[in-house]
Formats: sequence, C-alpha cells, structure tokens
Amino acid sequence: MATKDGFRETYYESAIRKGYNRRDFMKFAAFISAYMGLENSLIGQVANSLETKPRLPIIWEHYQECTCCSESFIRSDHPMVADIILDNVSLDYTETLMAASGHQAEAAKHDTMKKYHGEYILCVEGSVPIGANGVYCTIAGKTALEHLKEAAEGAKAIIAWGSCATNGCVQGANPNPTGATPINKIIKNKPIIQMPGCPPIGEAMAALIVHYVTFERLPELDRIGRPKAFYGKRVHDTCYRRPYFDAGLFAESFDDVNAKEGYCLYKLGCKGPSTYNACASMKWNNGTSFPIESGHGCIGCSEENFWDNGPFYKRLTNTPGFGIESSADKVGMIATGAVAAGLTLHSIVANVSKYKELKGRYTRGIINEEKLKKNEEK
Repeated sequence: MATKDGFRETYYESAIRKGYNRRDFMKFAAFISAYMGLENSLIGQVANSLETKPRLPIIWEHYQECTCCSESFIRSDHPMVADIILDNVSLDYTETLMAASGHQAEAAKHDTMKKYHGEYILCVEGSVPIGANGVYCTIAGKTALEHLKEAAEGAKAIIAWGSCATNGCVQGANPNPTGATPINKIIKNKPIIQMPGCPPIGEAMAALIVHYVTFERLPELDRIGRPKAFYGKRVHDTCYRRPYFDAGLFAESFDDVNAKEGYCLYKLGCKGPSTYNACASMKWNNGTSFPIESGHGCIGCSEENFWDNGPFYKRLTNTPGFGIESSADKVGMIATGAVAAGLTLHSIVANVSKYKELKGRYTRGIINEEKLKKNEEK
C-alpha cells in the first residue's frame, strides 16, 4: 500500500496502521528471528529492515496442488505473520487469498510484473503439467507452463512452496499421467529456493520471506536448494522418540501397548531417519505437535520422489547416522545387548565386591577372636 506522498509503506508503518504497537512489532521481530535460526544480536537488524524497507511485491501462483501450503502459511501461530507477510509484504496476486477474480485478478498480476520488473518474488505452489501440451491445468486461457514462464521472466527469485512445486508430489508419482514437473526442472535461469513438505511449516515459510527482506539474499541452502535453517537435520535427530530407537524399543502395531507408551515407530514405516525437516523441533499448531507425536510415522514428504520411495508403512532397510550403514534392528539389538551386558557386568562386579567385603569381615572376626583368647589366657 502506498502512503499519501506516493511512497510504499514499510512493514513497520503498515503494522502501526493496523493497530499494533512498538512492543508488538519487536516481539514479532524476535519471534521470526528465532525461527530463522539467528542469534539474539541480529534481532535489531531484522527489526531495522522491517522498519525501513518498503514492502516486497509477491506474486503467488497456484498450479497442480491442494492449497495445503497456503492453508499452512495463513495459520501461523503469531498474528502478525498474517498481517505483515500477507498484507504488508504484499501478495499482489494469489488466486486463493486475493479478493479480486477474473480479469481484475489477471490485471493486478500483470501490473505488478510490469511495475516491479526484476524486483518481485515469485512464489509457486503446485507442479506444472507438461503432458498433452499442458491442458491438464489452464488458467485464464493459458496453460500453467505459460503462466510460469511469463511470471518467472521478471522475478528476482522464485520460492517453490511445498512438495508439489519442489518434487512433483503425488501428481508426479508413477505413472505421472499429466507429466507433472517441479519448478526447478523448468526454470533454469533464476535462483530458486526449495521449501518441500506436504505442506511446509507456516512459520518457516514466513521466516524465509523475512530473511530475504532483511539480508537481500537467499539463506544458506543445501545440495538440493533447501534452506539449511529448516532442513539441516533429520526428523529422526530431534524426535522425542529417538531414545526408544537407540534402546531397541519399537511399536509393533499402531494399537499395541508400545505405541501407546510412545515407543519408536520405525518398524511401522517411519521415514524420520532419512527425512530432513524441522517438524520435530518447530512442530505445528502453535508448537503443539507433529505427525510422529500424533501417533503416525513420518512419510518423508520433504524428500524427493517420496511417493515412489516405497510403501509408507514398510520399514526402512537401513538407517544412516551411525558412522556406517546399520539396520535399526541391529542398532536396537546392539543397544539392548549392551544394556544387558552392562547389567550383567554390574551384577558380577557387585557380587565380587560383596564377597570381598564379607570375606574381609569374616577374616577380621577370626583375628579379633584369636586376640581376645590370647588376652584372656594372659
């Protein structure tokens, strides 16, 4: 939104206009900095950027998807995420959230593309069907492929939201009848940030945009283009059930007593050991829970081709992370064996010590009795 003098509002100005105060704004800066994985010393830099920089124009395209990424994004547990990111960063075009429709909606998008050429961020939700000349997804008389290429041409960077946009998701699963294709296999001349997940975590999505606003560059990415701040660790690494895995304690079925006790879900197909995401640390719904905590194993939705990587309820053959490839059964067996061996050794040592103590007492008793007899004889 432009101010009276014709300049675009900063994020801070927009927040104040919406009824937030300075304290609310600083809380948001601290909140979003924490999700970005930044040190406390950088909160001031984030706040200063949001205070001084004008809104970042965003065009959000939707192709083959279920809209779960948008749903996740607008359900962040912090109220200012919706206000600052949706309104004040400005979604100039998104079929799901904008009030306009039809010709007005398309006009809004093309106005942004022309006015902010080379400055706007293109967010893409959904895969692009290229089979049968793209007829499986058409908007305003154009195929998704045409829309993508047109919008990408003037974009400063592209954010691929969700597994549909990053790896094709269910649409791209074998036999892939529509020719569903992820964004990075179509657009080759623009920086692309991959945010896989079905859907990604809402706070991670908001934090990514604020990072770009603050530092004017992409965050550190992994080998497949995912931000390391959110995809740097396996779900397995921070899962609260990890100690049970290490101890070789597994649920054998979803309704057995072990599952109710919170034992590891590896044997029920949990893909946490091979899936990189922040689900176990950031969680969902105001940090309340995540799929594993709700009783269901991770299906690996942030990994490439996860629909074709095997049945969701079939356990993994190998689990990396122990120096060598080791099966979880062996790890559990070794862990259990080590515990048993430790208990046995402890028992042996304790018995030997007790024996020595008793023997010492007995020997001292005999010596004392002999001394007592000698004294009596004297």
